[in-house]
Amino acid sequence: MSTLEVHDVPELAAIGGAYDGNLTCGTGCPALHGLGAVGSGAHADHEHVIVAEMVPRTRLLAALVEEHVR
Repeated sequence: MSTLEVHDVPELAAIGGAYDGNLTCGTGCPALHGLGAVGSGAHADHEHVIVAEMVPRTRLLAALVEEHVR
């Protein structure tokens, strides 16, 4: 039988976040994963968005929602 060793996780390694797609997919709503802000480093200290991509991404999301509710 092996034993499990418990180690402290350094504070810098801690990340967070949540994804509601696992809840909405069960309702028949299409998954919207990947339609958030364009950037990198999700939930990390170096997380960032590309501001120039915010308006085009918002327009895309609005068009997809409009198409889905027709």
